[in-house]
Amino acid sequence: MKFTDGFWLMRDGVRASYATEVRDVRATADRFTAYASVKRVQRRGDTLNSALITVDCFSPAEGVIGVRVTHHAGRRHRGPDFELPGADTEGAAGRVQRDGSVTELVSGPLTLRLDTAAPWALTFLGEDGRELTSAGHRGTGFATTGDGSHHTLAQLALGVGENVYGLGERFTPYVKNGQVVDMWQADGGTSSEQAYKNIPFYLSSRGYGVFVNHPGKVSFEVGSESVGQVQFSVEDQTLEYYVVAGPSPKDVLSRYTALTGRAALPPAWSFGLWLTTSFTTSYDEETVTSFVDGMAERGIPLTVFHFDCFWMREYQWSDFEWDPEVFPDPAGMLARLKERGLRICLWINPYIAQKSALFDEAAEKGYLVRTADGDIWQWDLWQAGMGLVDFTNPEACTWFQSKLKVLLDQGVDGFKTDFGERIPTDVVWHDGSDPERMHNYYTQLYNRTVFELLEKERGQGEAVLFARSATAGGQQFPVHWGGDCWASFEAMAESLRGGLSLGLSGFGFWSHDIGGFEGTPDPEVFKRWLAFGLLSSHSRLHGSSSYRVPWAFGDEAVDVARQFTLLKHRLMPYLYGAAVEAHRTGVPMMRPMLLEFPQDPTCRALDRQYMLGPDLLVAPVFTAEGDVEYYLPAGTWTHLLTGETVTGPVWRSEKHGFDSLPLYVREGAVLPLGADDQRPDGDWLEGLTLRVHPADSPAYEAEVTVPDHTGAPAATYRVVREGEVLRVTAHGSDRAFRVEVPGGASVEGAGEVVLRLG
Repeated sequence: MKFTDGFWLMRDGVRASYATEVRDVRATADRFTAYASVKRVQRRGDTLNSALITVDCFSPAEGVIGVRVTHHAGRRHRGPDFELPGADTEGAAGRVQRDGSVTELVSGPLTLRLDTAAPWALTFLGEDGRELTSAGHRGTGFATTGDGSHHTLAQLALGVGENVYGLGERFTPYVKNGQVVDMWQADGGTSSEQAYKNIPFYLSSRGYGVFVNHPGKVSFEVGSESVGQVQFSVEDQTLEYYVVAGPSPKDVLSRYTALTGRAALPPAWSFGLWLTTSFTTSYDEETVTSFVDGMAERGIPLTVFHFDCFWMREYQWSDFEWDPEVFPDPAGMLARLKERGLRICLWINPYIAQKSALFDEAAEKGYLVRTADGDIWQWDLWQAGMGLVDFTNPEACTWFQSKLKVLLDQGVDGFKTDFGERIPTDVVWHDGSDPERMHNYYTQLYNRTVFELLEKERGQGEAVLFARSATAGGQQFPVHWGGDCWASFEAMAESLRGGLSLGLSGFGFWSHDIGGFEGTPDPEVFKRWLAFGLLSSHSRLHGSSSYRVPWAFGDEAVDVARQFTLLKHRLMPYLYGAAVEAHRTGVPMMRPMLLEFPQDPTCRALDRQYMLGPDLLVAPVFTAEGDVEYYLPAGTWTHLLTGETVTGPVWRSEKHGFDSLPLYVREGAVLPLGADDQRPDGDWLEGLTLRVHPADSPAYEAEVTVPDHTGAPAATYRVVREGEVLRVTAHGSDRAFRVEVPGGASVEGAGEVVLRLG
């Protein structure tokens, strides 16, 4: 939200007050509170009829410093609040040191400095003493507007050339500088400024992050009001934000996700190919069986089959009952599908249509959100007369889970938790939550309710969602997908931008609808999207009004689908290792180039390519003709499919067929490849190949760990170069493995293997 009219004036009706000078500092061993006047105090009378801003400074975790700005402290706090599982409940992870007029709060590599003898400024310093950012002139304050609303605000300085990323899954330009970004959940598709996943966290190219600890509407002006500042404001008397230290972007994400919650590790089977019925298409068991048969006949391994909305009866979403006219024997059908090795996913949403038998049941028990007058809140948008499950009521959560458990008992393995964005603000919640704060936060309660049921019934490590909406902390309940996109190259590119932004917002796993959701893609779009989709964290064929079976788009589409599905399965020892890293550190599987190459200025704006795990560079092709432009950072890169080597840094312009795309292995990598290309959750050590890309150095050493299906190490392989010899030693396994290098040289053995180069 903008408050100023240019640099000198305020907008009509706006009155702003900013911290100007420190009047007092009260410190303990681990935190301090500063009291700032909003004008220069030259005499005693200046302390009257004027505001005093209270600024609490504390550390909830090492390398994280929190700042709480308060104007009037007497407002009743109604919640909800973000749960911060990694926070010190006392906010005591820092230490205060004072030297004359300077007070500092130190937390790990991060320092906050306040000089009471100087004009107001909160200065954040890195481990090397370098200034990361600061809240200086107009950096801390509040403003009232003509309609009487009160906003607390902060501004943090942007350095020359500094880029801002993240703020959730945003489909607008990848670098957020110059944008106005409001944290407000909306079902807006992928081609607008609206977002399904609003995360009030941004990451800076200077090696720090900022998390605004407010679940409601946070308005960000990213160099768009004051061009040298990131401003964020809330309509509240208090604003709390955390500065998160690096120094690298990976370090920032690791600290941020440790604070807000790390992602659960999805089951290995979820990384296989998902096929759906699509949305409004006509389908029954015969249709589903024909799809499954068609994939098998064409040699395209299928892992998950998903039933979208119309598995339930029209006008009755959600009643969690199969349409008896279309699916008269759901338990038998699911058993038949599972006999073929398939996992099953069902579409659900948190709305209860009036025609559903569950509406009366939920209404009687008080499980639906109500208006201030005590009526059940209803509207006809999406489902006729629908109500909204009140997940602030623990009994409603248990009730909702009980309906889903029936489906799990039938053989369902996971749920697509759709919607959760259009949450009203003119309602009363069971626990008294503030409706404005609950609008964005609702999705956290919804997804958590379903995820916890899956963990309880299937066991830890077997739970997986396909979720659309999320807020901060939502990364704990994977997987998330990019929502409703068009079937076009432009939508394919905007989907990738959204996924990269979400990854820089703490989410480790992300997917999208291969071929696009709305409309029917041209075969060229579908085939290019197949390669992109199968080189993503999770891979799903899904559409709206038309099927996404590959043969609907020609024989070549079948070949492309088969090729990249088999490739993904062979890559699973590597990919699941990257998944384990995302689970343990918060570094996403699909990594913006910035994460792996933060010192390369060219990588800071790249939004049409990414690293899949630490060692694979993927540049999707966004043209029918196959023209693609991409960048390779410094080092020697080897094309995974062709073996071609290229030395970077270099920009490349190429033309690729539908069976290819820029897919390069990084110098120094040890890429583990499985032998089983028929399933994602096979025995990864059986017939394992280690493809070594040694750095051109006599001191080259590398190590790679192949996990088991729980994420624990199954075997670790250490590679050492000794002149023209590679020595590979296995730890934790005595099974045979193959070692090969680009160019064809290879050797097989167990325990320790020696390969001569050249």
